[in-house]
Amino acid sequence: MQRCITRTEQASALKGRSAVGLCNVHQPAVQRAARSSRAHSAVMCVVASKQFSQTKLPPTHLESSKKALEQLKESQTNRYAQSNKPVLLSMGLTIHNAPVELREKLAVPEAEWPRAIEELCQFPHIEEAAILSTCNRMELYVVALSWHRGVREVEEWLSRSSGVPLEELRPYLFLLRDRDATHHLLRVSGGLDSLVMGEGQILAQVKQVYKVGQNCPGFGRHLNGLFKQAITAGKRVRAETSISTGSVSVSSAAAELAQLKLPTHNFDDAKICIIGAGKMSTLLVKHLSSKGCKEVTILNRSLPRAQALAEEFPEVKFNIHLMPDLMKCVEESDVIFAASGSEELLIHKEDLENMPPRPEIVGGVRRFVDISVPRNIAPACNELQGKAIVYNVDDLKEVVAGNKEARAQAAAEAEVLLREEQRAFEAWRDSLETVPTIKALRSKAESIRASEFEKVVNKLGDGLSKKQLKAVEELSKAIVNKLLHGPMTALRCDGSDPDAVGQTLANMEALERMFQLSEVEVTVGRQ
Repeated sequence: MQRCITRTEQASALKGRSAVGLCNVHQPAVQRAARSSRAHSAVMCVVASKQFSQTKLPPTHLESSKKALEQLKESQTNRYAQSNKPVLLSMGLTIHNAPVELREKLAVPEAEWPRAIEELCQFPHIEEAAILSTCNRMELYVVALSWHRGVREVEEWLSRSSGVPLEELRPYLFLLRDRDATHHLLRVSGGLDSLVMGEGQILAQVKQVYKVGQNCPGFGRHLNGLFKQAITAGKRVRAETSISTGSVSVSSAAAELAQLKLPTHNFDDAKICIIGAGKMSTLLVKHLSSKGCKEVTILNRSLPRAQALAEEFPEVKFNIHLMPDLMKCVEESDVIFAASGSEELLIHKEDLENMPPRPEIVGGVRRFVDISVPRNIAPACNELQGKAIVYNVDDLKEVVAGNKEARAQAAAEAEVLLREEQRAFEAWRDSLETVPTIKALRSKAESIRASEFEKVVNKLGDGLSKKQLKAVEELSKAIVNKLLHGPMTALRCDGSDPDAVGQTLANMEALERMFQLSEVEVTVGRQ
C-alpha cells in the first residue's frame, strides 16, 4: 500500500511559523514545497483508500482500525501547539550520583549566576536558562528550541566552564525533559531530593535562584513560572506535611556526625572552631548549641558578619578571629567545621604536619567536617594518620540514612501535593501556546484591513479629507476588533484549569486551520 503524508512532511508544512527568527530567508520556497508535498500525498492517500476499500477485513481488524483512527484524531488535536512548543530540559549532577570531587569543579558561585545565564543564552538554541548550585547539587534548567541541539549546547557549556572533558562528565550527569524536569525541581524544592530529607535550606536556595533571575534577561517567562511554582510547592510541602519536623539540614547532620565521632560524644570535651559566618555557619551554631556546645571559635574575613552571628546566640560564648589567625585557631581546636564561601583550599596537609596532637579525651586527632563546595580542606590531610581526619558532605550519608525512613510517610503525602502543583504548572505552560496564534491572527487581520483600506483610498483619490480618511480607518479597525473579540476570548484562559486549557488548545487548532495561520509570519523575540 502506498503511504500517506508523513510527520516530516507535516513538519515541513509548519516550518513557516515554527522556524520564525531562525531562518526566514527561504520561507516562501519552503511553503510552496510543503503545499506541493501535501497535494501529492493527498492523491496517494485517495488511491490507497480505493484499493483498501475493495478488501474485506475481519471484524477484529475493523475494530482495531477504528481505535487507530480515534488515536490518530486525538494525536492531531494539538499538533500545532506541539510543533512550536519549546523544550524544557534539566541537566546536572547531585550528591546522589556524583562525588564531591566532581561537583566542586562544576559549582558556580551565586555572584556568577547572571554571567552563566548570559553565556548559556548566547547559544543559538537556548532561549532561557537558570542555575541551581549548592553544596549537594549543580543543576541547569534550560528552555530550548530543539531538544537534541539544546542538550549538546548545555553539555558543551558544562564541559567548557568546568574544564572537565565531556566523556568524564557524562557518566555522572542526569538529563530530564519537560514533565520529568518539572517534577524534579518540585521535588528538590520540597526537600524530597535532599541528602537530609525535608531540609529547609534548599527552598531558600530555590527562592534565591528566582530572585537573581529577576535581573537576568535570560531568565524568561517559562522559567519564571516554573520557579514560582516550585517555591509554592516547597512551601505547601512544609506547611501541609510533617516532613520538616525537627532539625533537618546539612548543618544539623554535620553537627550530629561530629558528635558521633567524638569518643565521649560530648561537645563539652572538645574545642570547636567554625570557618565562615554565613547561613551554613549560623545553622551550625544553632545545632551545636542544641547539643550542649557552649563555646565556639569563629573565623571570618570580616568582623561585622561574625559579630552579627554572635548576637544571634547570646547563650554561646564566641571567640571571633579574622582569617589571618586561621592556622593558630586550627592548632588550638579539636573539631573544625569548614562552611565558608571560599573557592580555594584553605587548609593543606603541609599546614598540619607539624602541629602538636590533641588531648586523649578527643582521641588525639583533629577532626575536620568540610561542608563547603568547593571544599576548603585538602583531602590529602587524611594521609596524616593519627593526626587528622577529614569528613566532607558525602560522609553525611551515614547520619541521614535513618532520617529517610522516619520521614517516608510524610514524603508520600508530599508527592501527592507535588502532583497537584505539577498539573497547575503544566496547565499554565500549555496556556502559553496560544500566544503565537493570537499574534498570528491579529497580524493576518491587520494585514487584510490595511490592504483593503489602501484600496479604498486609491479608489477615492482626493475625494475625502484627512478627517474623513481617519474616520474610515478608525471604522475599519473597530470592525476588525469586534470580529476578533470572540476568537480572542476563546484563546485566553488563566491556565489554572487543565480542562479549560484543553478546550482552549482545541480552539487554537481550529483557528489555525480555518485561517491558515501556519503561513503567517510573526516576529517572536525572546521573552
